[in-house]
Amino acid sequence: MKLGALITVDYAAGVVAAAAVLAVLYKKSSFKLANGKNGIPLPPGPPARWFWSNALPSVNIARALTDLVREYGPVVSFRQGSQVIIVIGSVEATTAIMETEGKSLVDRPPSIAAGEMLSNGMRIVMARSGERFRRLRKAVHTHLQPKAAEAYKDMQHDNASKFVLDILNDPKNHKEHAARYSASVILRVTYGKSTPTAYTDPEIVRIYKVLKHFELVMRPGAYLVDRVPLLRYLPGYGKQLNEWHNEELSLYRHQLGRVEREIEQNKAGPSFTKTLLENTEDHQLATDEMAYLAGTLFGAGSDTTAIGITTAIMAAACHPLAQAKVHEELDMIVGSDRAPTFKDSSLLPQLHAFILEALRWRPVIPIGFPHRATQDIIWQGYCIPEGATVYGCHWAICRDPIAFPDPDKFDPQRWLDSEGRLKDNVKSFTFGFGRRVCPGRHLADNSMFIGLALLFWSFRIDQRPDAPINTQASDSIVSHTAPFEINVVPRIDVAKLREMMTDESLY
Repeated sequence: MKLGALITVDYAAGVVAAAAVLAVLYKKSSFKLANGKNGIPLPPGPPARWFWSNALPSVNIARALTDLVREYGPVVSFRQGSQVIIVIGSVEATTAIMETEGKSLVDRPPSIAAGEMLSNGMRIVMARSGERFRRLRKAVHTHLQPKAAEAYKDMQHDNASKFVLDILNDPKNHKEHAARYSASVILRVTYGKSTPTAYTDPEIVRIYKVLKHFELVMRPGAYLVDRVPLLRYLPGYGKQLNEWHNEELSLYRHQLGRVEREIEQNKAGPSFTKTLLENTEDHQLATDEMAYLAGTLFGAGSDTTAIGITTAIMAAACHPLAQAKVHEELDMIVGSDRAPTFKDSSLLPQLHAFILEALRWRPVIPIGFPHRATQDIIWQGYCIPEGATVYGCHWAICRDPIAFPDPDKFDPQRWLDSEGRLKDNVKSFTFGFGRRVCPGRHLADNSMFIGLALLFWSFRIDQRPDAPINTQASDSIVSHTAPFEINVVPRIDVAKLREMMTDESLY
């Protein structure tokens, strides 16, 4: 046999031998993982996958995970090579694991595509637990805690009034008006910038482009580099991610620089960014860390609030009887001589229940963001091992038939007790879990409340007979509704409504 042929045979034999060794190691690893640590098994779940295969479903992720929760139980394990992924899909298990054991789930799993290549480790939602995360979290909490959020209520009410006028003038583009409203609030909070006059404002267009990139990269299994890290060093592999990183960093630096110049000129109004820049010694954040923190706060706050409001509008159109109960409450508590204010909040449980149900019916972030277990967690005889990636799947949790009987039914009354008060024993996880709960939740809650209070006080929202609404949410990390048309019927005289939404003295 010739030398070349011998080399070919030897090479082939080597490949076969290596594959055999990998197969044996994989089987041993799978056997070890299936039996858990110290003899404590992993939660049940589908068969293990090779490390280059997606462990989680690749399409209709949230709904597919919910089906697997129904098949295997409220806590499901997936295995990808030696990696364990846990998906939690019931309220009881979420409370016991994500909340009670929250100290062990503060960390995020390593994320090369979204966390490192796109964000350079500076995006707070992806930040690993540790010293940097603590600095970022402290800076956000100081400016967005409940007491601090109180200071923005007048501004939110003013922007909500403009939102009502936008809907009155142009109901067809209600989705874009919700985006402008939510963006205008968070733009003022983050940068102290005057509110944009339209959803086509260049700054809003740029931030939504950046958000779209982030959603694409965050999708489980979107980038093989998260399973094969060496790929990041392959020439040309990360070109797109690097371009997207430079694009968003340029935007965030521009926004930060504008506030810096306004401070120098003594023209800067109160804002989160102004506070950061004036307290750099306290926060100990580098310039780009401040830029990213402010930028991602603006992006996340504008997008999620807009989606929540649009979801509530869709729910109102599709469920007129539930909407009618909100109208009845507003008529009784507020009447028609004045518009709702934040002072009415505690007296409007039907409205709060409607909002809670809308966010349960179509959760904004269906599969949630991943956590990482920093120590073994034992739950009902199963082990969630240290190093496991843990998802609280919002879609599955919100369809837990024990906590929410007949879960596919839109029923705001499930949040109220027999006396019409909000229940204190039914938990909503809209803003996440444990110590990774969204720091901007108080601001978002206030924007949702006042925006929808004024909207439902002003209008009845009807589904058009000639344009049935597709209520299916998008299959993405952040859920978006498909475009839909509505009829908007003023509930008071239009001229009076315009006057009340323009004259702040009538609030």
